[in-house]
Amino acid sequence: MTPRRNIAIIGAGIGGLTAAALLSDQGHNVEIFDQFAQPKPVGSGLVIQPVGQAVLDVIGAGLMARKKGQKISRMLGHEADHGRRVLNVWYDRQGRENCGLGIHRASLFATLFDAVGTREIPIKSGHLATGADKGYVSFDGREPQGPFDLIIDSAGARSALSPLKGYDLLYGAIWGTVDWPETDLPIDQLRQCYRRADRMMGVLPIGTLPGDTNPKAAIFWSLPRDGHQRWQDAGLAAWVDEATALWPDFAPFATQITDPSQMTMARYSHGTMRKPWSSGLVHIGDAAHRASPQLGQGANMALLDALALSQALEVAEGDAALALYARARRWHVMVYQAMSAAFTPQYQSDSRWLPALRDRVLYPLSQVPPGPSILTAIVCGTMLPPTGRLSTRASQERLAVKAANR
Repeated sequence: MTPRRNIAIIGAGIGGLTAAALLSDQGHNVEIFDQFAQPKPVGSGLVIQPVGQAVLDVIGAGLMARKKGQKISRMLGHEADHGRRVLNVWYDRQGRENCGLGIHRASLFATLFDAVGTREIPIKSGHLATGADKGYVSFDGREPQGPFDLIIDSAGARSALSPLKGYDLLYGAIWGTVDWPETDLPIDQLRQCYRRADRMMGVLPIGTLPGDTNPKAAIFWSLPRDGHQRWQDAGLAAWVDEATALWPDFAPFATQITDPSQMTMARYSHGTMRKPWSSGLVHIGDAAHRASPQLGQGANMALLDALALSQALEVAEGDAALALYARARRWHVMVYQAMSAAFTPQYQSDSRWLPALRDRVLYPLSQVPPGPSILTAIVCGTMLPPTGRLSTRASQERLAVKAANR
């Protein structure tokens, strides 16, 4: 029988809320600490891949997430200068049972927050964690909390508990949320347009926001890391003119942006902890590994980390469980981090030869069997078992029973 542990989770984000639900279901005493006065999402849209949706199903949140989000059956991108396709990934051509899920962070957060609420897990807001030592968590301006048998750091890329030092990527993106307009673009596809690698724009269908029944889209526009101020100084009209000249179908989305504050700048970094744990402390999500969103795996990595950690704590104790979690996730994280590092400069960089290689060599090869199947596996997150040896038939059967009983 799994011993009952006192567990602190730092950060009420995707990974933290999911871990809280999973570990509460195992019978552990769980408390969540978040720095905001009221826990809230940060950002615009994202894609939950099939492996991530499976984790949501385990905690009983999958059905609600799918109701709020939008199925994505295909990812399609073209080059503005010559108009040819340079990205074409289908999820499931036959029954489309394995689809991506476009969803706004606010809707995903509300779904996970409700799942935690049904378990009556306490969430202490206004707690900015500054350190952890010997089972105690210290906070800015508040009394330390503890002792805890385990502290889970899910506080994201700026976590004060994580020693990870990644390197900054040269390009980021501005993101905004708009209504889905009258358009010829299919509402079940993520569409992108590129000019070489120094311009990238996209439209991601994301379903509805809490309290709003109008379908939404997340739009994004690539910018150099230090280019946000220059974009603002140039004015919205100049941006809309440039974007719609490159991709006319982008016009009904871009013209809904009437104030620069509707677009939020996101800057990205890349890095992975070799050992994402120390005695009594474990890091998950962006606190353990960071990459660009080019492969659409960020949220899925946090969900899978939470799942692997909960599985490890089912079969091992103490630091042995944390080591098992790290081993279970090592290869999956390593491979996707490597692919992200390789693919990102082809779509977001100042290189001239990388986009030429992408368009003239890599894309044609990707459309020749077994290329399409490989691309689908990459996007779905199934290139490798997401939780390593913990992804056994026995584990899957236990998870299926739990999901069925919720």
